[in-house]
Amino acid sequence: MNRPLALTLTARMGIRQHGLQDALLILGGSLLVAGLAQIRIPLPFTPVPITGQTLGVFLVGATLGSHRAALSLGLYLLEGVVGLPVFAGGASGLVHLLGPTGGYLLGFVVAAYAVGWLAERGWDRSTVSVIMMFTLGELIILGLGSLVLARFIGLEHAWLGGVMPFLPGDALKAFLSALLLPTARKAIDSY
Repeated sequence: MNRPLALTLTARMGIRQHGLQDALLILGGSLLVAGLAQIRIPLPFTPVPITGQTLGVFLVGATLGSHRAALSLGLYLLEGVVGLPVFAGGASGLVHLLGPTGGYLLGFVVAAYAVGWLAERGWDRSTVSVIMMFTLGELIILGLGSLVLARFIGLEHAWLGGVMPFLPGDALKAFLSALLLPTARKAIDSY
């Protein structure tokens, strides 16, 4: 199994793995997603904005591995539910998990786990496999998100307003990540 990128880096730096390190990595991942959630572009025809969250979800998954990434995104959701302004545009509260965007938020946890699981199996080492890994993660997020959104606005509108507008930006995020992630992996492996 492939060691997650963050653990490879800390090991190369001579930092021994321990519980505090894991806790800091998990917290750091949740804060990365929270920061990227503040990049928000509202769309007038859907309650789902374009954000940087998915990029954060994929990077957390690819660098922390399956379990730490899922814990990190679970912590992110907990932070938002208890009132910290970590959701898109500084929003918070349980209403976001129970509302139209709740499926996307829950999809973050599943997608982070899936991306991390694939990264642990070496999918973070080539441009093509990174694109495939992030595409799978995006399908998970959009699939769960649009299913929940459909309860509020209907299936056709969920497809048109909850999936279609996000495909070009998500493809761009996957492409940019596919250029950066294998390069970072090679640099750290040779460190």
